[in-house]
Amino acid sequence: MKTGTFRSFDKAELFYREWEPTQEANGKVVLLLHRGHEHSERLDSIARSSIFAGYKIFSYDNRGHGYTKEGATYEFMNLVRDLDAFVRFVCEKEHITQEAIFVVANSVAGVVASTWVHDFAPKIAGMALVAPAFKIKLYVPLAKPALALMLHFKEGLNITSYVKAKFLTHNAEEQKRYNTDPLITPNIPAKQLVTLLDTAQRVVEDASLIVTPTLVLSATADYVVESSVQKIFYDKLSSPLKRFVVLEGFYHGVLYEQNAQIALDAIGAFMREAFAAPKVSLKEHLIKITQLEKDTIAKGEIPFLQNCSFAFQRFMLHRFGRLSEGMSIGLRYGFDSGVTLDYIYKNTPNGQGALGKIIDKNYLNSIGWKGIRQRKVNAIATIREKIEHLRAQGEKVRILDIAGGPARYLIELAREYPDIEVLVRDYQEQNIEQGRALAKEFSLKNIRYEQADAFDKQTYENRSYQPNIVIISGVFELFEDNALIQNAIDGVTSMMPKGSFLVYTGQPWHPQLEQIAYVLGNHQQKQWIMRRRSQYELDTLFAQSGFEKNSMKIDDWGIFTVSVATLTCKDA
Repeated sequence: MKTGTFRSFDKAELFYREWEPTQEANGKVVLLLHRGHEHSERLDSIARSSIFAGYKIFSYDNRGHGYTKEGATYEFMNLVRDLDAFVRFVCEKEHITQEAIFVVANSVAGVVASTWVHDFAPKIAGMALVAPAFKIKLYVPLAKPALALMLHFKEGLNITSYVKAKFLTHNAEEQKRYNTDPLITPNIPAKQLVTLLDTAQRVVEDASLIVTPTLVLSATADYVVESSVQKIFYDKLSSPLKRFVVLEGFYHGVLYEQNAQIALDAIGAFMREAFAAPKVSLKEHLIKITQLEKDTIAKGEIPFLQNCSFAFQRFMLHRFGRLSEGMSIGLRYGFDSGVTLDYIYKNTPNGQGALGKIIDKNYLNSIGWKGIRQRKVNAIATIREKIEHLRAQGEKVRILDIAGGPARYLIELAREYPDIEVLVRDYQEQNIEQGRALAKEFSLKNIRYEQADAFDKQTYENRSYQPNIVIISGVFELFEDNALIQNAIDGVTSMMPKGSFLVYTGQPWHPQLEQIAYVLGNHQQKQWIMRRRSQYELDTLFAQSGFEKNSMKIDDWGIFTVSVATLTCKDA
């Protein structure tokens, strides 16, 4: 066994371990992810199990656990980002692709792994979720809302775990090891626990968009988590290969139980099956799921009380909404318009009088708009990374945004990098006019605006401009038809040189789809009804046109993604 550190998404140093195969290597890698409170060293005996004899094994210590001291207080989604960073580190270190990786994740790590495959759509061979903690048994009434309230007053709040070794395993020797292990972390960051529970609920409800081959091991005598939710999660999975194994009489610490070999054998058998399984595209299957969701919303098939609530919200919007500057802009131009987004990005409450400003502040603080603003932060960071990369290669940076609206964030980048060239296109004339006014205000000569329909192939026929960074942001989720957006994909592909970068955003999940549809209007003054696309569907669309996804960023709520891909192959 060797040890080392790797840099995660935020440059934090995380401690990791690796175990060499004990027999002839098969070129495959297994990631072992430890449960809450524990650390990678406790997985040593499991890593040396005969079922992993031909595999190289990797594990790491979560933030604030074991030998990783950084990050005592954090959002749960940071654990998901850490896993994504670790997978990329292992792939680079071992010179492998994600297809050569299988993940074994215990308890909280099971939620991390399932969230990762849902949100990031990796191409791993499969995963085994061992007693995944989708719903933790909080024996204190109203514990979660109480913790959420306390976090408003003390963000760094920690709580001591109630879990004792005797409730984790029947094995007396393993109980002793747990109780005497100096690296066990007894405290839980309250912020991590609350956001874990919120994220787990989201992933269970939306598990139908997961296609990764999945094994779920469920313990019937689990004092820590609700086993019934594991079956709900499993039943919803769209994975072509999946298996649910009930472990009678097992406690939560499945891999440390007296009969742990039963679980290990099940993992070994499923792992071999997952690596041997043929790869099939499930894009059309997932399209049907989200299309049905969209059609159901369009038909208005919602509960009576919910319908009454939306009717009241519509009345209040049209009666008092114009007091808020943001709502007034949305009512005039559409809540999906570029000028609306520009106002959301500025995030400065304004309106008629004190009441108008209060209404506007609440409007700007809705979770959807908070996610939009984080999408902008992630998009700028991603674009800046690619600008720096191209400049380091001595290349002239040429950016195209196919539906950018006023593109205030590109104005900011054009000011920061006066040597780059930016072309912003948009369908709406008011967006173009506002963008040109911004460019004039800052005397910018390196950014220009054109009125064009992003979904009209003819607008891409001018090959004189060859961008090496193309941006497709916040536009695909407005349209349900993939044939229509394929026009945009084909168009940008025809303009881009091989090796150039595509930055594209996605909306794999949204908590307010129905509210948006029944209360807000779009730029065509119609219902704003969206068909969301899973990250798997979105990545597959671009992959079919020769793009290879390199990395991805996502907000803490799992709403908006920002991905970057390289054009690796191109039809003549």
